Amino acid sequence: MSKQAPTLEDVAREAGVSRATVSRVVNGVRNVDPTIQELVRRAIEQTGYAPNRAARSLVTRRTETVALVVSGAGDAPEDSQEAFAARVFADPFFGRVVAGVVGFLRPRSMHPVLMFAESAADRCEVLTYLRQGRADGALLVSTHADDPLPGLLAEAGLPTVLFARPAGPVPLSYVDLDHREGGRLAAEHLLARGCRRPATVAGPLAVGASQDRLAGFRDTLARHGHPYTPVVEGGFTFDSGVAAMIRLLAERPDVDGVFAANDLMAQGVCQVLWEHGRRVPDDVAVVGFDDSGIALACRPALTTVRQPVERMAARMAGLLDEHIRGERTEPTSVVFDPELVVRVSA
Repeated sequence: MSKQAPTLEDVAREAGVSRATVSRVVNGVRNVDPTIQELVRRAIEQTGYAPNRAARSLVTRRTETVALVVSGAGDAPEDSQEAFAARVFADPFFGRVVAGVVGFLRPRSMHPVLMFAESAADRCEVLTYLRQGRADGALLVSTHADDPLPGLLAEAGLPTVLFARPAGPVPLSYVDLDHREGGRLAAEHLLARGCRRPATVAGPLAVGASQDRLAGFRDTLARHGHPYTPVVEGGFTFDSGVAAMIRLLAERPDVDGVFAANDLMAQGVCQVLWEHGRRVPDDVAVVGFDDSGIALACRPALTTVRQPVERMAARMAGLLDEHIRGERTEPTSVVFDPELVVRVSA
């Protein structure tokens, strides 16, 4: 016969507390003394007790699950939706978001459910999923300024936190970066290196972060006597960085400094410069943005503007947890500061 599974009573005996106290700790009640919480957690580990999730949900009225939604703006056919998912998984930015979210949720026995919303039908599915109580709230990473999903979630009164400031006035909490300041840091660094003919490979200009990075870069150059900055729009991909740099070299062969709005595009820029016999940074200095793993894999290693994506994603998950628990009832914003990381490329 198999050994009987440990019970709340077993944990209570091990911890030297009442069954009710163990139940409160297991169900996440916050007004339990931290010392007692630690005693109960140790007793749970020692006894091997596993809470019954179904029973716990009846008490807490929570699923301990959140929807991690990656959303676009289109009403795309099925093949385009598959391409959208492929682009998301190919971008190191998204992996860093997942790492930050999971890092917050896992110690709290909470779990993310990944959902994509690139069409009207997808958005309807997300709304239905949340309205049915199958997840406690949503963490939304929107890839386009025209995305209607933030507004739909706000209208439905569903607990939601956004990664990045929404394009329009939506009463939802969000985390973001001071992207203008990031663009300023890149411009100041290139100027300090002596660059006199700087240019930029911008991100998709339908994305607010791309607009802000570009504005910060151009405004800083203008304040230092550079009224015109060559700009080529990219798509946050390696290939778009390659195409943009080929165009820049054709239009401005004397360029001596390039700010690329993410590390993937900066890697493409460096590749093209190498193929055209331009030395980085001796002939052309290159600055990226994000400080992702790409920055270290690039040759030469990228000077880049750090965006602490993992910390931002963890804070996003923390804000959602506070909204779900009722500890935070009004929307709030948390804006992180960028940091210049100097390596070889500039």
